[in-house]
Amino acid sequence: MKTFIACAALAALQLFSPVAQAEAAKEQFFPLLVYRTGPYSPNGTPWANGKQDYIKLINARDGGINGVKLSYEECETGYATDKGVECYERLKGKGASLFDPQATGITFALTDKVPGDKIPLITLGYGLSASADGGVFAWNFPLMGSYWTAADVLIQHLGKKEGGLDKLKGKKIALVYHDSPFGKEPIPLLDERQKMHGFELIKIPVTAPGVEQKSAWLQVRQARPDYVLLWGWGVMNSTALKEAQATGYPREKMYGVWWSGAEPDVKDVGEGAKGYNALNLNTSGQSPKVIQDILKYVHGKGQGTGPRDEVGSVLYTRGLVIQALAVEAVRRAQERFGKGKVMTGEQVRWGLENLALDDKKLGSLGLTGVIRPISTSCTDHQGSTWVRVHTWDGKQWAFSSDWYQADEQILKPMVKAAADKYAGEKKITRRTPAECQS
Repeated sequence: MKTFIACAALAALQLFSPVAQAEAAKEQFFPLLVYRTGPYSPNGTPWANGKQDYIKLINARDGGINGVKLSYEECETGYATDKGVECYERLKGKGASLFDPQATGITFALTDKVPGDKIPLITLGYGLSASADGGVFAWNFPLMGSYWTAADVLIQHLGKKEGGLDKLKGKKIALVYHDSPFGKEPIPLLDERQKMHGFELIKIPVTAPGVEQKSAWLQVRQARPDYVLLWGWGVMNSTALKEAQATGYPREKMYGVWWSGAEPDVKDVGEGAKGYNALNLNTSGQSPKVIQDILKYVHGKGQGTGPRDEVGSVLYTRGLVIQALAVEAVRRAQERFGKGKVMTGEQVRWGLENLALDDKKLGSLGLTGVIRPISTSCTDHQGSTWVRVHTWDGKQWAFSSDWYQADEQILKPMVKAAADKYAGEKKITRRTPAECQS
């Protein structure tokens, strides 16, 4: 009788566990960390809306992933690391497929937690640059690009404008950056490029959130750099452009990272931001098929998360892309572990390590032209290092360069060295080929 009672109790616990509930409901759960409040909300909100609308699209148009419906729950972080960790701890037990922390600081805090919980992190275009090395960072996925990728491409682009990287010798390049883990991430790569090409790198930190930048732009005025690289987020970006205008620094000589080149960054500056350049990982606009499908199946049914005219904007589209890659990781995992089943975090990680989205596959997803093909592996958790520059013409963004690919000869040794250093500090053993194949 005692054995029977114990077994019954265990069965009841299993039945009411979050994972069991998700299985029973046949729902793949996606926790959504967001910041719809505070100084970063103008940028965080469209990003969050794009993710949520894509989940709604998969449910409405496709009936889920091979019959498995998607569910989600938002948790407000305000971009604060402590709140992000609280959200993670609250949502991880609900059968979380993966987490997109939406902040480099939160990513740093969660990187030590996810291996024990066996839940992957997608940090598309942000996070820890060294985490491209899947041999050490088994649960981090900085898909499509890191801050080292971004910094490398920006220097390549400036070199091209000058007529060759050798022409950068003696030039002054100022980095105006958010004084946080996010803003400091590109510095090692820029330091390396500085040694190679002989330009002077001037580092100008801006205290978060970046509403006060007068002292920073006084330094710019005094240094008179040939170029300014802007590593900002949220209100910091529009403030920087207004200060540049007030200072008289040419906006056409300013180049932002891909988190400093969206509509909220320039719309309040308008003509004053004309000529400003920034990197972009994805296209924008409402012409792609996936955007048309969202307008039809989600907004057309009155189920849209935000305003209809925001659909297809730069950050909305980036949020959509993040969620699309998350969905494809689940779909890929189902091919191995069982179609029509809810995937665990560990199974989703396998899916993330085996993404193979070529032009044909992107076309089937309605993502033709939105992003470039991406292919990951156990050791390569980034999958792509391509990016373009777009320029604000006073009313809209338009691409002003061809695709650039980050220089792997510079990046790979830096990534491996940083990953090995991290592994040594954390006493992590690099994954073996056998572990990668399991």
